[in-house]
Amino acid sequence: MTFQYEFWKTAHILSAAVLFGTGIGIAFFCWFGYRSAMRSGEIATLRSFLRLTAIADAWLTAPAVVFQAVSGTVLMNLLGWSLTSQWSVLVWALFVFVGACWLPVVAIQIRLKREAERASSVAALPERFHRLFRLWFGLGAPAFTAIVVIYYLMAARPLPVTGA
Repeated sequence: MTFQYEFWKTAHILSAAVLFGTGIGIAFFCWFGYRSAMRSGEIATLRSFLRLTAIADAWLTAPAVVFQAVSGTVLMNLLGWSLTSQWSVLVWALFVFVGACWLPVVAIQIRLKREAERASSVAALPERFHRLFRLWFGLGAPAFTAIVVIYYLMAARPLPVTGA
């Protein structure tokens, strides 16, 4: 294979690792930060966790998402794979599905961060804050599952990559 292919393949794998790692890392960090703040009653702890969660998504996850789409398209073109093959359609559908889960998650993170900044204490957080947090977590489960399926499709390629 060419240097160009090896470069894009390596970059694609690395950005996939960043995407997966930040996704699970952010979920872990934010979930346990939330639980810790609820137990301790420290609003400053919650504010800190939510602020860092939003920063991590903006600086790590978002660029990796964009790069995945670009590098995936470049690789498919370099390999001569069809964008309309069964494999491609399923991968792109899952990618869009993950995005459809992730975009609301980002909006929810921002709302949670703002609500925590406005609250005088953990006890003063409105019930909608906790509902939003459960929704945030709930959207992550199917998105995470879809990412695992995408990894499987990338590694195993159980469907044709050429033709329609």
